[in-house]
Amino acid sequence: MYEPIRTKSVHTMAGTTSDFPHRSREEALDIQLAGHLAALLAATDELRALAPSAELDTAAERLAEQVTRLRGSTPPVRATATAPARGPHAAVLHRRAHALAGRALVVAASRADTAAAILSAERMDAHSAALAGPRERVAAG
Repeated sequence: MYEPIRTKSVHTMAGTTSDFPHRSREEALDIQLAGHLAALLAATDELRALAPSAELDTAAERLAEQVTRLRGSTPPVRATATAPARGPHAAVLHRRAHALAGRALVVAASRADTAAAILSAERMDAHSAALAGPRERVAAG
């Protein structure tokens, strides 16, 4: 039906080559996943400051390991575990962390990163349970 294009595109400059680096899809997904996990780590550190727990400490360490792996041995910047003077309510932080874990899970699944996907799913479950409250956790368990 249509005749194929036989000339070069008018949108590329003649005689130039692409001398700037391009990222592969996998590299772009690595960067995106590392960003989501780093944001989840920041939310986890904020939650640790509000209500310290061994589970949050373990989760924060596992998140830091995954971010370091994805960034090529560059460790993430961590927040200090001091209680904020007027920090956001824990429920707001759990909702934010749940959403961030969901985003990380989607990217990890598209990247086929099993370790990051499992960690993201576990964090989603943990934040859902924290939002459900003690009554619903006892009924569910």
